[in-house]
Amino acid sequence: MPVAVEKQDMPANRRPQRSGDRETGRAVKSAIPPNGPLHQAMEGGSYGPLRGNDCERIHEGVLTLLETVGFANAIPSCIKVLTKAGAIHGDDGRIRFPRALILDTIKRAARHFTLHGQDPKHDMVIQGKRVHYGTAGIAVHLVDLEKREYRESKLQDIYDAARIVDGLSNIHFFQRPMVARDIADPLDMDFNTLYACVMGTSKHVGTSFTVRENVKPALEMLYAIAGGEENFRARPFVSNSNSFVVPPMKFAEDACGVLEACVEGGIPILLLSTGQSGTTAPAAMAGAVAQAVAEVLAGLVYVNALKPGHPAIFGAWPFMSDLRTNTMAGGSAEQAVVTAACAQMAQFYDLPGGSAAGMTDSKLPDIQSGYEKGITNVMAGLSGLNLVYESAGMHASLLGFCLESLIIDNDMLGHCLRCARGIEVTDEALSIDTIADVCLKGPGHYLDNEQTLKSAQAERFYPAFGDRSSPKEWNEKGRPDILTRAIDEKKRILAERFPRHVPKLVDDRLRARFGNLIHLPRASMGG
Repeated sequence: MPVAVEKQDMPANRRPQRSGDRETGRAVKSAIPPNGPLHQAMEGGSYGPLRGNDCERIHEGVLTLLETVGFANAIPSCIKVLTKAGAIHGDDGRIRFPRALILDTIKRAARHFTLHGQDPKHDMVIQGKRVHYGTAGIAVHLVDLEKREYRESKLQDIYDAARIVDGLSNIHFFQRPMVARDIADPLDMDFNTLYACVMGTSKHVGTSFTVRENVKPALEMLYAIAGGEENFRARPFVSNSNSFVVPPMKFAEDACGVLEACVEGGIPILLLSTGQSGTTAPAAMAGAVAQAVAEVLAGLVYVNALKPGHPAIFGAWPFMSDLRTNTMAGGSAEQAVVTAACAQMAQFYDLPGGSAAGMTDSKLPDIQSGYEKGITNVMAGLSGLNLVYESAGMHASLLGFCLESLIIDNDMLGHCLRCARGIEVTDEALSIDTIADVCLKGPGHYLDNEQTLKSAQAERFYPAFGDRSSPKEWNEKGRPDILTRAIDEKKRILAERFPRHVPKLVDDRLRARFGNLIHLPRASMGG
């Protein structure tokens, strides 16, 4: 049914001014880049759920936990390196950490470092309250939006997600978001997941490994792509997402072996603590934060005992539960709050922090998905979290991943970055002279004012897919919805975008070296 009320029927003083209504408006519109101004990492930090001396109280609790409870299940090499650094291996088999060891490690740990992309334009300086959004996850399903169905995720889906993200300006890094369910062997899966990621995007990549032995061939591949081991060590464009801890307060044996191999090979480490509140972490949010911080600081000691100053990310990453069912509630308000609290704790220690947001519980990119992703991601940005993982594409509490959602979420993350940026108050921005000029000398409006043009370019975010047309214009276009447009855009990208940042000659050498270990056919990568 046609829309009955149009803007022409509104009183003139209540009609919204549109940029195309006048010649001056068209001039402003033509000066704006097609996707709006590029909003890269912004400075957040205007929001924090921890107030007063809350951070100090959590810190004191953390030191007590590490000194009195400690960690179980350390592998022999872990025991050796930690006790040499000053940790205590008790008669009960647990490793405990004296306060002085924790405080000294925090003091000398790496901070203010760069996570590199294969292309330097994607380098991310991880410091202060600079906010970067990216993907992550271990989804076992791909969301088929057209059929409204879930199917098992495949290696090709990982590569396709990487090449979509490669062209989205508000998604700054790509950590593998899915499991290649069409590959059974752990070595094959680890190697090919990494291959699909680094071939699909020149942005920084995060990945994981099942066991220590799987790191060596991956390093050989990365060194070859970088043009040599020395080049990779100087600009490591891959980090290891490492769940070295099994909450509560136990080492994960295989992951510890991976951590040691990655530190030796020059790969930065994301130290992950992912306890679930009410099951493997306390139900009280303050307790969940305290346990996560304690677990991550133990990992920080581990990394620095292996190699002082090795880049490591403070990955306090507690998951919230719906306590009625003890199922994950990744899109909940509580998740937004606890993620922001973890960002505050990273800032308390002046350590580079990474945690999760955008983990909607909705199964499809619908209204629930929009409000859960928007709220959790913007609060992460406002808290000044350095690296926001799982911020785009995720569904069903991390069980599903949707390629179309990457495109939609890129718009959403642009909004989040703009919110994190806040308002710059300068003499020029206060506009006193501009207001006086328009009111006393000018035409009584700001459409053709020079400041309007500057602001259009410098202060505004313009969504690529959000619809700001009038009801009349929308009706004339056939009433398109954002999901249909995202499906069409996904198809266009996958038909046209085949990144070539890794030269074919290098890929030929990799395929000759590793043979059948590489499962992704050249034909599915554009030939």
